[in-house]
Parts: sequence; C-alpha cells; structure tokens
Amino acid sequence: MASLQPFYNWTKDLNEEDEKLPVLFIGHGSPMNGIEDNEFSNTWKKFGKEIPKPKAVLVISAHWLTNGTQITAMNNPKTIHDFGGFPQALFDVEYPAKGNPELAKFTSDLITSTNVGLDHDWGLDHGTWTVVRHMYPNADIPVLQLSIDYGKPAQYHFELAKQLASLRKKGVLIIGSGNMVHNLGMVAWDKLDEPEYGYDWAIEMNTIFKEKIGNGDFKSLIEYEKLNKAAKLAIPSPDHYFPLIYSIALQETKEQISFFNDKPVGGSLTMTSVKIG
Repeated sequence: MASLQPFYNWTKDLNEEDEKLPVLFIGHGSPMNGIEDNEFSNTWKKFGKEIPKPKAVLVISAHWLTNGTQITAMNNPKTIHDFGGFPQALFDVEYPAKGNPELAKFTSDLITSTNVGLDHDWGLDHGTWTVVRHMYPNADIPVLQLSIDYGKPAQYHFELAKQLASLRKKGVLIIGSGNMVHNLGMVAWDKLDEPEYGYDWAIEMNTIFKEKIGNGDFKSLIEYEKLNKAAKLAIPSPDHYFPLIYSIALQETKEQISFFNDKPVGGSLTMTSVKIG
C-alpha cells in the first residue's frame, strides 16, 4: 500500500461520501473546435463552469490506440498536434496542464483485468486538449490519458472501464472523447458549412444509439455490429466509438442521462455527446 500513499495524500480532503462527479462522452469533431468559439466549444466551456471543479481529468481519447493499455504518467505531458492540413494557429496551441504520476499509478492498480503500463512518452492528443482547454482554460487541473487497446473488442473495454468507477468519488472527471457516428471516408466536404447536414443513415444510427443509451441497453451498444447495416457505415472502424463504451460502462443505476451538441456535421459525422450523472 505504500505505493498508493502519495495519491491518498493528494486526495486527503476527499472521502467516499463526497458527491461523485459525472461522466462525459464528448463528440470532439474537427481539431479546429479546439480554437474556435462555436456552439460545440461553447457548450464545453459551459460544462467546465457547471461541473464541480475536479481534482484531475482522465480522458479516453480515440487518438491513442495501443497494443495493451497504458496511462500517461509524466509530470508535464506535451501537447500533441496529431493532424495535418490545418492553419498554423492550431499548431501553435500549447495546453500546459500538469500530469499526475501518483494518480496514474493509482489508476493502473485499480485495473486488475490487465496490466496497465505507465507511459512517459505520449502526452495530450487533440482528442483531449481541444476539448479540455475550453473547459479549463487556465490549465490548472492535472490531465491524464488512458489508451485504448485496439486489438480488443468492445466487451473488453466495457469491463475494463467499470474498474474506474471509484475515481468518480475521488474527484476525477472521466471523459470519453470520440464521435458516436464517424465515417471520414464519406464526409460531404461541400456540405461542411451547411448546418446540421446528415445522411439518412447517420441520423438513423445516431437516433438508435441515443435510444440504446437512454434505455441502458449496453448489450446492443457493445454488439453494435449486429444492430443493422447502417451501423457499419456509422462505425467503419471502432476507434471513435470505443470512448463511448468507456463512458456508458460507468453509468450507475438510475443515473440521469442527458445529451448535448446533438447535431450531424458533414453528412457522416455526429457531435452528439452524453452526460451521465
């Protein structure tokens, strides 16, 4: 237990009777949302003010896919600009949030279904900082990332995520960051400026996903490939969908579910996001 002492010291003002923090799934969309003031980023700002200030933020981002599971464990995670073809202003952004090695170790020890590596090389990719910098612009809250073991199925991630539940009462805000419907290969680039333009199949699947989430039908969400043919268009690869699995796995009985930024973009993407609790 000695290895956990720094974390217990860090959270000594918390106890299990404290109100647990909500869980978010955020559709992060284009990296440009990280520097633009638009309806999506303004909603993220609003949540940053409304949610009790966390002691730390833990993000499961669609953009950190690994063999095995890892968690960032450095004191000063770098800002990763993992994209191309965008304005220089986006590459100039630095989000200097601290990490927290003690919390990383504590979280690693919470997860008993697999060994979680302590990573010192990654940092904060755009699935994390484009969102969190709007929520906490002063970068005064430690931010960590948990990677997605991309060789594992949805059920594996669902069960792994459940082991993070106690963090909610330790002041840690858990965010899954991806997109519920995400097919970049079918984006209608000429419709990006057309508000709420979505293909029929994208709108259909977005509606189905919301219904399943609202009804707590986790089995159908885990076995998404069995839903219908449109599911394969909505999720041609599961990288942006898996963060949703992490978020819904943390829903407790009778917890309130609400949706926000519930809009399609460019035909084949949706920004639909979820607040649990």
